Amino acid sequence: MNMRPSDSNGSDGRLPSLAPLANPYVPFQLENPPKYEARKGTMAYSILEAHNTSGNMEKLKIKFDALASHDITYVGIIQTARASGLKKFPLTYALTNCHNSLCAVGGTINEDDHLFGLTCAKKYGGVYVPPHQAVIHQYAREMLAGGGKMILGSDSHTRYGALGTMAMGEGGPELVKQLLNKTYDIKMPGVVAIYLDGEPMLGVGPQDVALAIIGATFGNGYVNNKVMEFVGPGVEKLSADFRIGIDVMTTETTCLSSIWKTDEKIQEFYAVHGRADGYKELNPADVAYYDG
Repeated sequence: MNMRPSDSNGSDGRLPSLAPLANPYVPFQLENPPKYEARKGTMAYSILEAHNTSGNMEKLKIKFDALASHDITYVGIIQTARASGLKKFPLTYALTNCHNSLCAVGGTINEDDHLFGLTCAKKYGGVYVPPHQAVIHQYAREMLAGGGKMILGSDSHTRYGALGTMAMGEGGPELVKQLLNKTYDIKMPGVVAIYLDGEPMLGVGPQDVALAIIGATFGNGYVNNKVMEFVGPGVEKLSADFRIGIDVMTTETTCLSSIWKTDEKIQEFYAVHGRADGYKELNPADVAYYDG
């Protein structure tokens, strides 16, 4: 929430008391703002804190709730993990078969990879999604996402923030580390508020909104390796699919991940897909400091 200081300036050792201004979710301005405490009010902070194993919120060691790979990447990931001592998948790992057919040049490469994936899923306890059944990201949204969860995928457009799930796309070695019970080690990222107001005009689609955001942030690196947190009254004006359409393209801004406030439309999404218990209402705290 946008805030202003009261009479106390904090020189007596106490934090200044705060009085609310009109515009929520915008970084408040104080002469000496208690930024560290207010950063805890973002949705991103609370999710990262719940998944951090280091005990130090400036140097994160993240363990994810689930992994997802398609057939271009899962072969190399699993082979590397096997060579490094893999005995069992320690977390949910979905293997989809939706990409390889786009680049196969002949022979049995598709069938060989798919059979490898099937046998590994059976041996190590993974989830095998047969060819022509689902695309990796839609499978993850419908079957793996959950409010407050984190998912790591070996595809750059791994983004499920509209459903209340912080998701990241990384190279195969980071998934190998998770399979070997290691952690995803990063510094605490900055969090940038994307404040949505009003609603799209007739004829404006999610890709239009996404391209506008990309145009405003890509060239100047404004959200590079930061988390984009979507808030504001405009969110509730968008359908779940519209939000998903924007969210999946946040990768093109070079941000690290994304997260959205959730509401009854997202609750309905989970219910329609038979996973009502996956929904969790997410909102920033009354006081939240953003890095932009």
